[in-house]
Amino acid sequence: MNKKTTLTLVLLAAGLFAFVFFFERHYGRYGLSPEVVRALPELAVNAVTAIQVRPAGQLEICVERTNDTWHLTKPIVYPAQAELVTGLLRALERLDNRNQISAQELKGREAPEREFGLDPPQFVLILHQQRERIQMHVGRLSPFKDHLFIRIVGKQGIYTADATLLNLIPRKADDWRDTALVSLGKLSFDHVQVLTNGTRVFELAWNTNTSTWRLAWPIDARADSRRIDDLIGKLARIQVAQFVTDDPNADLDAYGLQQPALELLFNRGTNIVVHLQFGSSQTNDTVQVYARQVGRTGIVLVPAEWINPWRARFEEFRDRYIVRLPGTGVDTVEVIGGENFVLQRLTNNQWQVIATNKFAADPILVQQMFGALEALEVAQFVKYVVTEPDLPSYGLEPPSRRFILRSSATNAPGVGPDGVVVHLMFGAVQGDKIYVKRTDEESVYAVRLSDYVRLPSTGWQLRDRRIWQFTENDVLRVLVREKGRLTELRRTGTNQWTFAPGSQGVLNPFAVEETVHRLGELTAVTWLGVGGEARASYRFTDESDAITVETRKGTRFTLELGGFSPRALPCGAVVLDGQSWVFELYPQLYDYIRAYLRFAHNTQ
Repeated sequence: MNKKTTLTLVLLAAGLFAFVFFFERHYGRYGLSPEVVRALPELAVNAVTAIQVRPAGQLEICVERTNDTWHLTKPIVYPAQAELVTGLLRALERLDNRNQISAQELKGREAPEREFGLDPPQFVLILHQQRERIQMHVGRLSPFKDHLFIRIVGKQGIYTADATLLNLIPRKADDWRDTALVSLGKLSFDHVQVLTNGTRVFELAWNTNTSTWRLAWPIDARADSRRIDDLIGKLARIQVAQFVTDDPNADLDAYGLQQPALELLFNRGTNIVVHLQFGSSQTNDTVQVYARQVGRTGIVLVPAEWINPWRARFEEFRDRYIVRLPGTGVDTVEVIGGENFVLQRLTNNQWQVIATNKFAADPILVQQMFGALEALEVAQFVKYVVTEPDLPSYGLEPPSRRFILRSSATNAPGVGPDGVVVHLMFGAVQGDKIYVKRTDEESVYAVRLSDYVRLPSTGWQLRDRRIWQFTENDVLRVLVREKGRLTELRRTGTNQWTFAPGSQGVLNPFAVEETVHRLGELTAVTWLGVGGEARASYRFTDESDAITVETRKGTRFTLELGGFSPRALPCGAVVLDGQSWVFELYPQLYDYIRAYLRFAHNTQ
């Protein structure tokens, strides 16, 4: 090894030792301690009202807090990102007094300010809180790039901070600029106007009584509130992709903003709260469009994806569903036309059907009915305004059927003063559609006939499908009528069955027990009809096969077996309220009956 190389290595080693001894030992000397001895005990983050940042060679950046909101005031006036401003203050609050190079240790150094990048500094920070002013100079990074040198004016020594602090200090105004296109959540508005190429296309108005949006122009109609709320929410989440210019004299025509392709005006009454304009796209880039907020000088680029839906025709903003049920629910449904009936909610939150007689409604079928009502989607906006003389041409005078939904919560959103939630009139069938009109609107719609037929046309369709209930332990005997022959089974104990005198066949007592258990929970799949006409339609006669279960208390439960429904399900019939009710039987029960309660085929 030559002398020159040796000398170089010795000098490097000596320099490294000196750096570690005088400086690096201060950076992490207290790094493991959970305690922080604050270098700025006077700093109160929530009390700071203004910050000045002077980057070397750049324009000064100033932010001020008003009503708990941070705004840039220099070099531009613009909302600031509060979390970034607060992030810097929190980091300065954590400056540790112990991580410093003391004035004593700096003595004898030729130019310590310059040595640590503090003359001139990278940044000058000035914090204003109440009557106090805290000023500090930010220098260079340490040789290992893990610490930053800081001088606090009025305090001795040079402090060291984690190098990540440097990332929290803005170098230009855009670093702290709020990237949200607009903060709609903080604004109060009740109208939205949509203009294309300077021409008003439609206007939306907030209905405080129903807490929904309506089309106010060019027609008065219900609007799709869910769609509108979603689009407004997306507007509020749009982030600026690029701040293009803040020149107040910028050529708006170059950005397609002299006569914007799209404008959105958010009003409170007649006062404009926010006015957004959207212009052309960048050359060869249709993903982003130029935008500006009237009253601000800035022109920005934003994603076009969440802007484009506002360019649609006003029809796209109409509510495409005929019925929107209120949050308070419905208490009464009156159906007029054909077989009239009323569906009524009881105090125990159960439902009953009131027709020629009263009976319990099936809670699942009731909910399915409400689901079918809410699923009535407009297949065609037939006519916007229909006068009374026009109604017969749509089969609406008189209507073929009416559905009147009422609520007891007359002061709730979506409920009229008379308690009516919605009054629907159904008219003539036109191909695969049927006309429908709400009595509170002037428009006539067409909905799919396949959606309409999901609604009940008679009260019996909603009857509770749980027909009866008993347990096998209640049973005394079972009478089976098959092909005109009567077989009697008697229960003598758990899983113990025997033929009564005069009856015979092959008996599986365990299978009979399970079949009787299932009979005790008899439930219809779907009601098919009531009375003699329904019996004839599904091949029931006075000699139909039947199962009669007699309990120890003398109560009898009889199930008749008939033909098959159009869905190829077996049909059953029972007598309820003095009438014969025909229904679809669950195939599993039917198979059990045919397998374990059939005895005529065993007779020799």
